[in-house]
Amino acid sequence: MAVRLRPPPEAAPVSGASLRLPTAYPTSGSLPCPDRGADGGGGVSQGTTRPRRADAQRNRERLLAEARATFAAHGTGASLEQIAAAAGVGIGTLYRHFPTRQDLLEALLRERFDTLAATGRALLADRPPREALTEWTLAFVTATTTFRGLTGEVSQPLHDETSRLHASCAAMREIGVELLRRAQESGAVRAEVTPTDFFLLISAVSWAHEQGPPDAADRVPRLLDHLFTGLAR
Repeated sequence: MAVRLRPPPEAAPVSGASLRLPTAYPTSGSLPCPDRGADGGGGVSQGTTRPRRADAQRNRERLLAEARATFAAHGTGASLEQIAAAAGVGIGTLYRHFPTRQDLLEALLRERFDTLAATGRALLADRPPREALTEWTLAFVTATTTFRGLTGEVSQPLHDETSRLHASCAAMREIGVELLRRAQESGAVRAEVTPTDFFLLISAVSWAHEQGPPDAADRVPRLLDHLFTGLAR
């Protein structure tokens, strides 16, 4: 079964999100979701209604945009000072929004989790079961490997319900599980494949793509073709 490169249906937009997303493949854990506590964006916590000033919001959006570009070019260890300078703000402004590098990474991860959930909902409504699952899996791998260093973060287990990313990660995972269930009911995927198996396998594809040579444009579709051939036996 060849993995098609047809783009998924347009999902409802998620603020600042894109379907580009990702240090080594984790030795423990089974489901994709970071495992940390409190507010993911720095500044105002999720349980707070106090709005950001317009200029502060613009600064935050510029910082996220530059972080995406800088991490894509240089990996997640890139200089935060470089990100601040590219956004036209001082390093103190960056730290007010994102007190640590992890806070900045978590904000980017939330974008990708929310986008993957929205894409999955659109695929559930618009595509046959096998096609929906393969297209969503391609979107997942693409999203989790855009910049080197996020695969491990995405692949940590979902245990901590107080995590800043719990809701976004859980919603994304639930969509993936539903896509898998429908594919199994249609006969496209073996019934004994569990959600944990599935997420471990697609996270492994993400890791393999991240660690491989950068010039293999066809590698992800090829690996997913092998994966789904095995899942269908």
